[in-house]
Amino acid sequence: MKIDPSSETRKRSITVGFLYDVTRERFKLEKLNGESGFANEIKDKNLHRPGLALAGYVGLFTYDRVQIMGNTEIRYLKSLDAPQRRVSFTTLLEFQIPCVILTNGNTIDDELLQAASAKGIPVFGTPFSTTKVSYFLADFLDDQFAPQVMVHGSLVDVYGIGVLVAGRSGIGKSEIALDLVERGHRLVADDVVMITRKGEGILIGAGTDLVKHFMEVRGLGLIDVRSMFGIRAIRYHKRVEIVVELEEWRPDEDYTRTGLDDLTVSVLEVEVPLVKLPIFPGKNVTVITEVIALNYLLKHYGYDAAKVFAKRLEGMIGQKAKGNRAIDYFEHDFE
Repeated sequence: MKIDPSSETRKRSITVGFLYDVTRERFKLEKLNGESGFANEIKDKNLHRPGLALAGYVGLFTYDRVQIMGNTEIRYLKSLDAPQRRVSFTTLLEFQIPCVILTNGNTIDDELLQAASAKGIPVFGTPFSTTKVSYFLADFLDDQFAPQVMVHGSLVDVYGIGVLVAGRSGIGKSEIALDLVERGHRLVADDVVMITRKGEGILIGAGTDLVKHFMEVRGLGLIDVRSMFGIRAIRYHKRVEIVVELEEWRPDEDYTRTGLDDLTVSVLEVEVPLVKLPIFPGKNVTVITEVIALNYLLKHYGYDAAKVFAKRLEGMIGQKAKGNRAIDYFEHDFE
């Protein structure tokens, strides 16, 4: 499977306004000083707690991140008298901070909020705990800044396994995906699959906002899988776990016969199992794709049929070499 390197993208930044609009309901964010600084850019997916910076040490202050202030920071500020509190907080404001989020329902003095507004730094409040906000916000930012690549193919959830059907244009990827949907499996995306790397070694595939669950079948045109087959026939995203690459049968090609040679393909620096499937007229590729998914499940749970057969063959060869080959006895079958 060939992937166009030029299609790989990675978001450079998001604005504070975008962060607020997307997460305000989920995190119950409240604007504490209006919309000042909503155009500020967030360029780092990591978060920072500015405890040491409030105490005056800014040598390792990663100011370009979203700043999370929890009970520790707020109680430290409250332990200071008004002039010291002002000096401590304005130390942060000397840097180009994207925004500040106060957790656990904490607040700060109006004077400090006005100082933040004057510097164009938004301050938000949330009733959620620091741990909860940090976890979900880090996941959101990781998703926003994750590398992404566009792949031509069809992604289908087959028995819970994300199978990406790839191959040259016109080889029949959409027809196979349609046949799998008709057999009760779920379409994720057809023609254009956007793959995002989440964390280490996890690839999530989804369709584009435009195409979603529309499918193009040559000779028929566009069909809406959701409207035709119902909501149970689709998924919005699925982990990409195996790639099935379709190619025309070539008599001179040495195709695997045992399955002992595991092939992989690199997608966003993640190695994904690859099955090169030769096709020709009359071959039931849909059923074979289902078997590929089931075989992947068996391997996932520790059973590899190819290795079991190889071990059994070695045992038979060993017995034959010793002259101890057993002969099976079959009773008469009267049925």
